[in-house]
Amino acid sequence: MCMLKGPWASRRGFLRASGAAAAAWTLSPAAAQVEVGPPSSLRRLVPAAQLEAAAAQQYAQVLAQARAQGALAPDDHPQLRRLRAIAQRLVPHTLPWNERARQWRWEVNLIGSKQINAFCMPGGKIAFFTGILDELRLSDDEAAMVMGHEMAHALREHARSRIAKTQATGLGLSLGAQLLGLGDLGRLAADLGTQLLTLKFSREDETEADLVGLELAARAAYDPRASVSLWQKMMRVAGSRGLEFLSTHPSGPSRIRELEANIPKVEGLFEQARRAG
Repeated sequence: MCMLKGPWASRRGFLRASGAAAAAWTLSPAAAQVEVGPPSSLRRLVPAAQLEAAAAQQYAQVLAQARAQGALAPDDHPQLRRLRAIAQRLVPHTLPWNERARQWRWEVNLIGSKQINAFCMPGGKIAFFTGILDELRLSDDEAAMVMGHEMAHALREHARSRIAKTQATGLGLSLGAQLLGLGDLGRLAADLGTQLLTLKFSREDETEADLVGLELAARAAYDPRASVSLWQKMMRVAGSRGLEFLSTHPSGPSRIRELEANIPKVEGLFEQARRAG
């Protein structure tokens, strides 16, 4: 992977800056403009701390493998600095969506791969593949939409809910057994950490992530109209070949229509944030 050099901030600097921004957040924002309803109550069957710890371990393994292959972008890579700058603007707007985000150590890394993909694991562990930036030629606004979408999956705890639903159903647990067997589900969450990268979300999860991500990006002064141009690009590329990103992120005209219907709800947030600089 050919890496460009430049005077960019380190990962440690990113963590300090994003942590300070989150700590400064007062939890008194305007009410959410998009409507997604309450998160699934089933997620409570899986201890969040254990799942986040498992995710952190799996994330570290992914980075170690990429580093061994010479595919992990160094801190001075311009595309990585760009992504971390976007994250620094998004992170301060996450707490109203999940109070646990106050404890998260957000990380953003870039992996050299032709995959058109990105993810955010529980606990705020974000990775982009160079393919999604290069092949789709994402603008900052479009990259913010991708990042906001992935962050929303973590904030809404979709992986936690999905694991709880799968394991509770598979084990045939009654309500009483579920309550008494939290430790078992916690161990299952840790064991399933290795599957977090391939976990498939439901259509409802994807819609929630689209809308929450749209609002996060708008509050961070990224143009919400970029959500539509992003998915138009995705559809054009998908027409020529299959995409790993779309294997767990269903696309299509209905998705774009849903975003278009919600853009007016967040345009005021975008304009306010843009004027504030």
